[in-house]
Amino acid sequence: MKCFVYKSIKKADSYIYIYEKDNFECIPEQLMQLFGKPEFTLEFELTKDRKLALADANQVIQYLDEQGYYLQMPPKNNLPI
Repeated sequence: MKCFVYKSIKKADSYIYIYEKDNFECIPEQLMQLFGKPEFTLEFELTKDRKLALADANQVIQYLDEQGYYLQMPPKNNLPI
């Protein structure tokens, strides 16, 4: 299935994955306020076997099916000390 990825203009290295392009209705308003205006980044075919850089494809699919979106935050080991 198609997956659409948007990056945050407010939070570096934060991304939202959704199934339907430009449809943010399933994302809580408070999260959208923190995330800022989503900037379209990528469209790809999401499958269980797909290798993703910072997420597990099965987990992304599960979140998309259950809540309609998947939020990818920066890795914790990327934070300054």
